[in-house]
Amino acid sequence: MTDEIYHRVAKVLDALPNGFPSTSDGLEIKLLKKVFTPDEGELFCDLKPGLETVEQIAERTGRALDGLEAKLTSMAKRGELLGINFGGTKLFAILPWVVGVYEYQIARLDREFCELTEEYMKYLAPQLLAPQPHVMQTLPIQRTLPIQTEILATQQALPYQQVSAIIENGRNFRVNECICKKERGILAAPCKKPHEVCLAIGPVEGAEFILDWGREISKQQAYEVLRKAEEAGLVHLTSNVESAHTFICNCCGCCCGVLRPMNELNISNVVNSHYYVEIDEDKCNGCGVCIDERCQVRAIEETDIKYRSVKERCIGCGLCVTACPTDAIKLVHKPQQEIIRPPIDMKAWNDARARQRSAG
Repeated sequence: MTDEIYHRVAKVLDALPNGFPSTSDGLEIKLLKKVFTPDEGELFCDLKPGLETVEQIAERTGRALDGLEAKLTSMAKRGELLGINFGGTKLFAILPWVVGVYEYQIARLDREFCELTEEYMKYLAPQLLAPQPHVMQTLPIQRTLPIQTEILATQQALPYQQVSAIIENGRNFRVNECICKKERGILAAPCKKPHEVCLAIGPVEGAEFILDWGREISKQQAYEVLRKAEEAGLVHLTSNVESAHTFICNCCGCCCGVLRPMNELNISNVVNSHYYVEIDEDKCNGCGVCIDERCQVRAIEETDIKYRSVKERCIGCGLCVTACPTDAIKLVHKPQQEIIRPPIDMKAWNDARARQRSAG
């Protein structure tokens, strides 16, 4: 009976646009047992993707109202579901496994959890990263963006492409250790780059996430996190939508669940990027900083003379641009026909992803 509950949770998660594929050896069930108790699993299965009040959940499911808010709040605090306190009214909904439940389990990570996750990502990553629209989009280092001129008006960076616009639209901020880096450390593959670089952003005035995750910081401190990430050569990634962004990840190619597959599985096109870099060989002095220290996805290669960018792999992060001592590298806006505009918000993203999975 207990395993039946976890199979139900897995089925609910797999019905979401992000997916949660089954495996022959039940890896997904073992992972769920690390997070949910059977009672929590049953309650999770009673929820919907759309936000509801406690009263609405009780009326729809037939659950007793007494004690329900406390149970939902407890699960939300542990990142097992989405909880938002909007001016004193609590709203709840289910979360996908990735990006969602898994990222909020950083306090529960142990070696078994990490080993299961590593093995399960072999099944989840192809399903998560291949379909359109992309899960994530790149936010270039802002000072590398092309300067707008009257002639290049169509190349102006739109707000959702500017890290500062996302921060300025945020209402509250939290920072935590990167779960990908923590996982790799537990598995004896520690990352030397900064770890406390994951930003959560409250996008709506008066709304706070019900979540025991990280520590609260100011807007200025959020900018400082981004500055340190840029100095360390970490890529800014966020949700692939135009509005209401709720996080900025700062990622490396050795740990990140999105960027690692580009290096380890030699695949590309896993994030939505609006720019790429070009290297001027006449200006390049062959120092190798771009390829050795900055590029996280092997998008720069050595030639017989110096270096060149590999456009099909470049994710347009701008890290190499800021480190080039001779200004030989520039960020270039993709041609209009190559731009994939993100969905307007997460509802539109979910709808588009669901259609794509159905068609596939």
